[in-house]
This record gives sequence, structure tokens and C-alpha cells, in this order.
Amino acid sequence: MIRAINLFIDRTTMYRLMLYYLCMLFIAALIFGATGVLPFVAPTALLWSAVVLIASAWVANTFFAWAFDAVTNLESVYITPLILVLILPSVAFSNLSGTISLIAIAVTAMASKYILAIGKKHIFNPAALAVAASGFFLGIYASWWVAGNIPLLPFIFLGGIMIVKKLRKSDLVLVFAATTVVAVAFTSVNPITAIPALFLHTTLFFFSFVMLTEPLTMPNARKLRIAYGIFVGILFTPALHISWLYSSPELSLVTGNLFAYLVSPKRGYMLSFVERRVLANGIYEYLFRSDRPLVFKPGQYLEWTLGSVPLDTRGNRRFFTIASAPEDKLVALGVRFYDKPSAFKRTLAALTVGDEISVASLAGEFTVPKDTKKKLAFIAGGIGVTPFASMARHSIATGESRDAILIYSCKTAAEIAYREVFIRAALLGWRTAYVLSDEEAPGAHHGFIDAELIKKEIPDYRQRLFYVSGPPGMVDAMKAMLLSLGISRFNIKTDFFPGLA
Repeated sequence: MIRAINLFIDRTTMYRLMLYYLCMLFIAALIFGATGVLPFVAPTALLWSAVVLIASAWVANTFFAWAFDAVTNLESVYITPLILVLILPSVAFSNLSGTISLIAIAVTAMASKYILAIGKKHIFNPAALAVAASGFFLGIYASWWVAGNIPLLPFIFLGGIMIVKKLRKSDLVLVFAATTVVAVAFTSVNPITAIPALFLHTTLFFFSFVMLTEPLTMPNARKLRIAYGIFVGILFTPALHISWLYSSPELSLVTGNLFAYLVSPKRGYMLSFVERRVLANGIYEYLFRSDRPLVFKPGQYLEWTLGSVPLDTRGNRRFFTIASAPEDKLVALGVRFYDKPSAFKRTLAALTVGDEISVASLAGEFTVPKDTKKKLAFIAGGIGVTPFASMARHSIATGESRDAILIYSCKTAAEIAYREVFIRAALLGWRTAYVLSDEEAPGAHHGFIDAELIKKEIPDYRQRLFYVSGPPGMVDAMKAMLLSLGISRFNIKTDFFPGLA
């Protein structure tokens, strides 16, 4: 059962998983409202509010995307209004003023993504900003009715855990929750009752799982992400106020978003397609020219958005590691194509010279230390080799020598990518050992990467900093093996590899 859930999470894109989660909460609320479990939920009003918010958001997004000539994410058009459905008071079909207010809120949310944006990336969480604005200007405040109800709590919590696992942002959620607990303990008259109430009857879980973890409005680096969690956690405290202005979930998040932008500004880029070349069996490299200089560190990744992907279950956005070096003139993307590629990859395969793709959310801490004397060990599975190709290309471009050993696992020799890059990097201290699971070949190990192979190829493994990149199952297995060899978890870095595409 757990394995099936993990496979589902790995094969589902982040945005699609969030969309499923919000739909599940909406359906559960409808059922509980219709059966009297949640007597304050009127199913017809909830349905009408959903129709109004989703339709208004879709129309507004279509207009602003056209006006700003922007590539948009298919799922976000529905995610934002669904969040609004779950946190705003529902209105009945006969409530004309309430309906107009919902339209205004939906339009505000979508407009903020385009108007309140710097470098083609929005600064504020659209739903949070819209409800904060509606409170100030319309006197309509978010009730956050979906949260704090015991019948819905299991759905909120279990689905939220899947979201956090997919995003790998448990550190952010935990530090936010811990900060809020401490703040409530210090500001409450009776902490013994206030702290349990915080978990059972407030927006804590829904807010942290859905709103706080939005990738586009949080800092990229882990230390800054921790600071962000602490900052928002303090502001989230219900008793906090300045004169007449009391804190609210939406105000705490909007303020936190501003903090995140100041410490970790993000930009969007438009890349034009230049060339596609074959790297190995089923693996291709796409080369793009950026509309302005893209500054990154080898090993970091981007969120890639195609604007013309046919509707499917996976959406039009993917996270991919950059395969080129920062010094290269063109931005490289290494992609593996499976027997039945997704609509995203079919669209990618059909690109012609000059076609554009939008990229943003540069992030990742899967980067080598500045100290070039530090001994490194890399373990790659399949297309997970791309961050190491970027690192090797950086070494070649700069002439930077490193004591680095790469163990690269594939099924067959025909699937080995970037072989020529690692051959050139060998002149700068790199050494590569190939492992083939499905065939025997000269100069390669047959089988799988195990502890004995690590000991053989990396005799001084206890002195090295390990980097592991590949499919999630492989990464987890390698990390467990390295820990069993006595390697400190602080000397093991794993790549964010968000699943098969």
C-alpha cells in the first residue's frame, strides 16, 4: 500500500497533486454538508461559489496571459480559485452582491500574478493577497471554514503529508508549526488548552500544507526557507496585533511573501529552442538561448513551462536539472523519453527552431562546495546524471580540478549519457565507474550499486561528501546503503528529482 502511494506521488506532478488534493477536500465538504456532518456547509451555495470563482479566474487568467504575452500553468488556473472556495464564505445563487464580490476576488487573485510581478514572477500568493485585499476594501474576510473541522481534519492531514513529501519541504512545515506552537504558548492565557486547539480547530494544517509551501513565493535556499517558516510562524500567531490591526493567516503569508522576495528574489526567463541532439538510447539534449543571462550554480534545477501542451493528467510544467555549465552560451536540458511519453514530452519533441519555453523558480542546493580540495563521490541513476554533467562541464570550462568519483548506473551501455563529458573531466581529477544492470560490457560492472562496489571503487569513502541523484526509489535505497556504511547523513546530499515525466 505504502509503495503504491509512493509510486503515485512520484508519477504525479506537484501541481496536479495539489489539484487532486483540493478537489478531494471540496468533494468531502460537499458530502459532509449534504449529510449534515458539517451543518454550516450548504452544498448548493458551495457549488455556486465554486462555479463563479473558477469561471471568473479562468476568464481573468486568459485575458491577463494574452495582455502580458505570458505562458501560464494549466493547473494554477484551477488551484487558486479552489483555494478561495475553501476559505471564503459561500454565497447562494440569489445573492447578487455576494456573487459580484466573488468575481472581484477571483479577478484580483489572477491579476496579482501578472501585475504584481517582477522579472515575470509573481511576488505574493494569489489567493492570500486576494482575500487580504477583500478584507480591506470589501469588508469580506476569509473564514477559512475548511480548516478547524474535525471531520475534514483526516483529509487535510493525510493529503497534506503527500504534498509535503512530494515537495520535500517538511523542514519548512515543521519549523513553521514549531514556531507557532512556541508563540501560542507564550501569548496564551492558558497554553494547556490553547496548544491542542491550535492543532484541532485552527487553519494550521491547511495553511502550512497548501499556502505556505507554494514554491514560487518561498525562498529557494534551505537556510532562508527556515527563516521564512519562523517569520511566518510568528506572524501567524492569533494573538499578535499592532494597535487595531490583528494578524490573520492571509496577512501573515503576504508579509512572509514580501520577506521571501527581499531575501530570495526570483525571475522568469524565456528560452528559444536552438537544437536537439541524441545523447544515448532514448535520451536527448535540448539546447536553448535565454532572453537574458541565466545565472545559476551547477546542480541546480528550473521549472520548465510549455504553453501549448495538450490536456493530459500531468499538466504543462516540469522540474528539470540544468545540464549545461553556467559558462556555456546555451542552456541545456537532458531528457529521457519512455515508450509512452507524456503530452509534455511529446510537445517538447515537436519543438522547432525559435519556439519558446518559459523557465523560472531556479533552485536547488545539490551543488558542490567552494573548497576544491574536498573529496567528492557522485552516484547517478539513469537521467539523474544531468547535475553531474553540469558540474563536469563547469570544471572543464573553468579548468577547476577536483577529486571526484562518479558511479553511474544504467540498464545498458547504449543508455550511458554524457560519456564524452566525463572523459574530458578525467583530465581534471574526475573518475567514472559505469554499472550496467541488464548486460555485461567491457570496462563496466554488471549488476547494481551495492556496498561492496562502493568499497571497491571508493576505498576512502569515509572521507568523501556523497551526492546521489536519480529516481526517488533509487535515491532512497542509496542513502540507506551509505548510512549503513557509517557515512554521516550530513555527508550525503540528495537531489530533488520530482518524478518521472
